[in-house]
Amino acid sequence: MTRMTKQAQTMIEQAIYLPMVLKILKRDLQIIETSELKLKRPYQDLIKDVFKKVERDLAAVLTYLQHEEITVNEVERDETFTMYCFTYKGQEERHNYFNPRLKKQTENLLTYYFFQKNPYSVSPSADSSSAQ
Repeated sequence: MTRMTKQAQTMIEQAIYLPMVLKILKRDLQIIETSELKLKRPYQDLIKDVFKKVERDLAAVLTYLQHEEITVNEVERDETFTMYCFTYKGQEERHNYFNPRLKKQTENLLTYYFFQKNPYSVSPSADSSSAQ
C-alpha cells in the first residue's frame, strides 16, 4: 500500500468492520424481538445503546475518510476472501481480506463495545490458528 499514515490505515479498517458490527447488532435485535424471552427490554436496550455507539464511531470514521479523500469499497466476495478497493491520495489499491479474519475482527469489536475490552487482545480461549 502507498505510504499511508497509521491513522488512515486504522480508519480504513474501521470503515470495513463497523458496518459489519451494525449489521450483526441489527440482526440480533430482530432475533430478540421475535424470541420467546420473558424480559426482552434489557437486551434490546443494551443492543440499542451499543448500536448508537457504533453509529457515532462510524460517522467519525466516514467524516475522517471524506476529509482525507479516502474511499473504501467492497469489490468482490467469495467463500474465502472479500476484496476491497481503497483510494488514498489518488492511488487505487485492491486488497483481499480472509473472511475468517473479518469475522474474528468483527467479533473482537463487538466484545469491545459490549465489555470495553481491548478489541485486538487475544483471549486464552481464542482459536490460535485464525489468521490475523
